[in-house]
Amino acid sequence: MEEATFNELIRKNSAIISRICRAYTNGEEEFKDYFQEVSIQLWRSLKSFRGEAQPSTWVYRVTLNVCLTQQRKNSIDTVPLQNYDQFEDEVVEKEETIQQLYRALKKLPEPDRAVILLYLEDKSYKEMAEILGISISHVGVKLNRIKAQLKKMLNGNG
Repeated sequence: MEEATFNELIRKNSAIISRICRAYTNGEEEFKDYFQEVSIQLWRSLKSFRGEAQPSTWVYRVTLNVCLTQQRKNSIDTVPLQNYDQFEDEVVEKEETIQQLYRALKKLPEPDRAVILLYLEDKSYKEMAEILGISISHVGVKLNRIKAQLKKMLNGNG
């Protein structure tokens, strides 16, 4: 039964796990390593999940903690640019914008990165506060500062 519960948890939350892992990695192999490490940690801690929060909230917290731990171990600073010449201009432009955003996200301090990732996942301030262990008002303050910082970075001023 535990294996079925675990498999369902991964299936329902794989998009969440993938997006967070992608924000902290620089390539496919590294992404796979992070995703695997998250899966291992979720498996190990499944028995201790008390159900006090939504399963997706718990998955976010575990995923962020694993990625932050891996980040500290690996001390990653750069993102390789990919060649998108074979795509149409519109697709290339969109992908470049996404890559710019990921590069800017990677320049943020780790706690700020966690906040903005949750925001980009359309989490409510309440959910973000719960996941991050901070007050709802602190979430609002942090988000305003982070958005301003990202805007500067994306406009070439930071």
